[in-house]
Amino acid sequence: MALLARRARKAAMAKAEVAPAPLQQRSGAELAIPAHFRCPISLDLMRDPVTAPTGITYDREGIEAWLDTGRAVCPVTHAPLRHEDLVPNHAIRRVIQDWCVANRSRGVERIPTPKIPVTPVQASELLFEVAESARDAAAGGRCAGVVARVRALARDSERNRRCFVSVGTGRVLAAAFESLAAAAAAAAGATGVLEDVLAALVCMMPLDEEAARVLASSSSMGSLVAIAKHGSLAGRLNAVLAIKEAVSRDGAFVDLGAKVDEVVDALVRIIKAPICPQATKAAMVATYHLASSDERVAGRVASAGLVPVLIEALVDADKSVSEKALAVLDAMLASEEGRASGRGHALAMPVLVKKMFRVSDVATELAVSAMWRLGCKGSGEEEAAATACLVEALRVGAFQKLLLLLQVGCRDTTKEKATELLKMLNKHKGLGECVDAVDFRGLNRLT
Repeated sequence: MALLARRARKAAMAKAEVAPAPLQQRSGAELAIPAHFRCPISLDLMRDPVTAPTGITYDREGIEAWLDTGRAVCPVTHAPLRHEDLVPNHAIRRVIQDWCVANRSRGVERIPTPKIPVTPVQASELLFEVAESARDAAAGGRCAGVVARVRALARDSERNRRCFVSVGTGRVLAAAFESLAAAAAAAAGATGVLEDVLAALVCMMPLDEEAARVLASSSSMGSLVAIAKHGSLAGRLNAVLAIKEAVSRDGAFVDLGAKVDEVVDALVRIIKAPICPQATKAAMVATYHLASSDERVAGRVASAGLVPVLIEALVDADKSVSEKALAVLDAMLASEEGRASGRGHALAMPVLVKKMFRVSDVATELAVSAMWRLGCKGSGEEEAAATACLVEALRVGAFQKLLLLLQVGCRDTTKEKATELLKMLNKHKGLGECVDAVDFRGLNRLT
């Protein structure tokens, strides 16, 4: 009897392992998905079935995600497998669609017929049309239509986007944008087609070195600045993303030349008057790269009034914004204008001390660097302002946090700045009361 019971349990377990996955119905009951309709990877209903040379059928999304991780083998047979080897299985897809229709009354929705993926040949033909129409100033309408087609196809699927990227779409679109920008500047034309090209270009990011260099050209950057200031909301976001791509590489500052001030104005405007979180973060990254590349640019950014804006934004910013804002702030404080603005703000030191250990290691190191810049003394009025900052830092508990930082460890450059800060703070311990401040709940009420 015991032997029969064990056999019965084994049979039940085996049956449970091969049982079809349930599909939740609207009524609350469950409908079983046939096993041959499920993807072997996700075990979900296949929506775009493709068959490998090994004869195994997968859902396209699942197998492409598998191959994208670098595992160029069939998950079931472990035979070599590439993206190009996958063939759409229209027969099983139609059977699945029929099954969905038959079970519509039970809450099953019919899977849509997947679109045919773009081939490299088709992508290259579209790019040829883009390049040709961009060179003809009178063909702006045709260029906009072709670019819209490229963007629509690239957004259809990640596979299409990869296909376009592989044939150099970023370089072609960047060159087309430069040509159209030069023509628009000469004729004082509208920026409509430029926004269309820019929207397609953003789909291809990150761009390669050549495409980024073209975007940093004088004519391209002039149009990007104009769109960032006066374009549609989508156009302004795309322009900021493109500017970030152009300036986030080595040597970008040299390429921009006289356009730096215009770019700074556009970026500061986006940060001061946000249009969406993505645009704000992109503008901060671009501003950091510009400000950290040259002290004159850092001073220009600080003179635009960005220091108090970032200090106040840091009071309740999330991790991502805090890191970016601290990076920009630290870069601006390298300039005389930045230090003067920072020392004149009552929240500067309290906010920097607050951000230590509460955001990330990167944020802590940036906060220490910014505190060090504010505390370093010059002469005359600058020395008095630096002393006031050090006294304020003592009051909000910077001494204890810096000691803790040295105990837990940090990078050598940060350790040097923390040690120097402790020495400076120690000279003024009698001027400010040292408190054990952990969360500064009243920080945002300071004026």
